[in-house]
Amino acid sequence: MADEQVKCKKCPPEGAPDYMLTYGDMVTLLLTFFVMLLTTATIDGHQLRLILAAFPGLGSLEGGNTLEAGRLAELGNTVESLPSMDRGRALSEARRTAISIFQPEIASEIVRVQEDERGLIISLAADGFFEPASADVRIEQTRSVFQRLSRLLADPSLSEQTFRIEGHTDSLPTDPNGPWPSNWDLSVARSLNVLRYLTEFGVDDQQFQVMGLAETRPLFDNDTAEGRAYNRRVDVIILSDGHL
Repeated sequence: MADEQVKCKKCPPEGAPDYMLTYGDMVTLLLTFFVMLLTTATIDGHQLRLILAAFPGLGSLEGGNTLEAGRLAELGNTVESLPSMDRGRALSEARRTAISIFQPEIASEIVRVQEDERGLIISLAADGFFEPASADVRIEQTRSVFQRLSRLLADPSLSEQTFRIEGHTDSLPTDPNGPWPSNWDLSVARSLNVLRYLTEFGVDDQQFQVMGLAETRPLFDNDTAEGRAYNRRVDVIILSDGHL
């Protein structure tokens, strides 16, 4: 009986050690900290896809050949050295530059910078860049924006990119007695005038596509004045490889 009592005194207490409670709290706080960093950071889409593709078995991503030489090395290239990767990096850098150089205009909502499946979109609010119901550019008020945009597009890192200018209007009809028979004509004319000033400030017009989409691609409901104001725009797009 005495031997059993001695053995029991030497037995560790049941359950996890006390320090595990503090350790678990610390790990949880660290996880929360890094999650907050991720959610407030500007995510580089190209770099994120590169990292995800390095891990096999993530959904439809096969991975395994992204961060090191793989089967494509037999063709004289690794994935890192392919032109598409260079273009992806150039697009990410262009986004950071655009947000920086257009900060005052972004704050006043004259310019918006965003990305979608087409590529990097720099939207010029029609009410800030054109006379009402007109394709005439307010060049004296917007010259600085066109100059900065031209320098961005003429950067050597974008020399292989294709740009598209898309004109958009609201759903209100044009003046039948005016110079624009329809919103299609007005949207095309605005796109062409944006192209004119960009090329005057040094961008190669051979890199451009020009489109007029009238009221067919609204951002917001055309039933409100505010929605129509957002829909009146010209989008200058640095196209991704899938939308050339």
